[in-house]
Amino acid sequence: MRKLFELRLPAQFWLMFAGMLISTIGASMIWPFLMIYVSERLAMPLTVSAGLLTINSVCGLISSFIAGPIIDRLGRKWVMAISLLVNGLGYLLMSRAETYPAFVLLMILQGAANPLYRVGADAMMADLLPAEKRVDGYSLMRLSNNVGVAIGPAAGGFIASISYEYAFYGAATGLVIYGLLIAFLARETLPQPVGGPAAALRQPERFGGYGHVLRDQPYMTFLLAFIFTQLSASIMWVLLSVYAKTHYGVTERLYGMIPMTNALMVVFFQIPVTMLTRRFNPLPVLALGGLLYGLGVGSVALGSGFWGFWASMVVMTIGELVLVPTSSTYAANSAPADMRGRYMSLYGLTWNVAAGIGPVAGGFLNDWFNPQAIWYGGGLCGIFSALLFVFFWLRRPAAEPAPASKIP
Repeated sequence: MRKLFELRLPAQFWLMFAGMLISTIGASMIWPFLMIYVSERLAMPLTVSAGLLTINSVCGLISSFIAGPIIDRLGRKWVMAISLLVNGLGYLLMSRAETYPAFVLLMILQGAANPLYRVGADAMMADLLPAEKRVDGYSLMRLSNNVGVAIGPAAGGFIASISYEYAFYGAATGLVIYGLLIAFLARETLPQPVGGPAAALRQPERFGGYGHVLRDQPYMTFLLAFIFTQLSASIMWVLLSVYAKTHYGVTERLYGMIPMTNALMVVFFQIPVTMLTRRFNPLPVLALGGLLYGLGVGSVALGSGFWGFWASMVVMTIGELVLVPTSSTYAANSAPADMRGRYMSLYGLTWNVAAGIGPVAGGFLNDWFNPQAIWYGGGLCGIFSALLFVFFWLRRPAAEPAPASKIP
């Protein structure tokens, strides 16, 4: 642990660390309760309300493809700043939305803006940190994010129980502050073009340069398996709050303790877990993470109140501790320097695909079968992702990137 904190990370990393904390405190005041807010505001079936997230995710999917080439050509800084400011504006406007078309327009706006920050930040992190420090950098950034999540939902649950409008204001404020920090204090990190035969061969690529990424078979198989893990996660994060309140009377104020538990576990245990998992080949580590996601999400069907749902989140969070820094590092280490935006773009859109399919599929299972079917479906997605990671590991052990370098 001591050696990890002795790492010399650049000042801009700590700027991003602080900005992530501020923006996450704000955004997490509202996002755990967003489906409750929309469902109560519109008084529509869960499938229809969850369909708004599918619209958001489809826009995010399109934006993710566009974001990679833009970020690789124009740079990271201003794309990130604009994305954060637009998202802040979206939350501000959402506090005033009252009709389904209004929510659709705002989901389109935020869906288009979200990936621009995410892809830019992932690429900037890879620019700033050498390969041997990336797993540590991603772990520390997750720590910042989860300190924010530890604070935001607890405060947001209390605020939302009084007025959702103030919770939306908190979300907008956090995102705008981070956007201004990036705009005025960050420097551009886009690598200068490197000449040579390899670069020359990639210049005429079609499809915005994605042809090279799509031909990277190990990377694409990694993404396929990771999408199923994300499906499991999206169902948990989007639908658990509605399920807990509708069927078991768990209020926003009490439910806020569940995402706070997730965040506190990451704050206290992410770095020790990362120090352990970095010693192993990434694919079996990812398989273990996917299995724990499946068990955590599936076990919600067996819960009957706050503590049962809390325990399910604990199990899923252990999977998150194992899986997420490993997956981010795997994606960053797979990317050539001049194509990081494209690689991280495809990595980032796995969430858009999952968030577009998972919640609406869960809503369908709820409306057509029974509420517990949501969690059986989500659990199976996580377990299937684990099986895919194991299959790819056994089939191509020599082709996969080595685990991240240990700190000497």
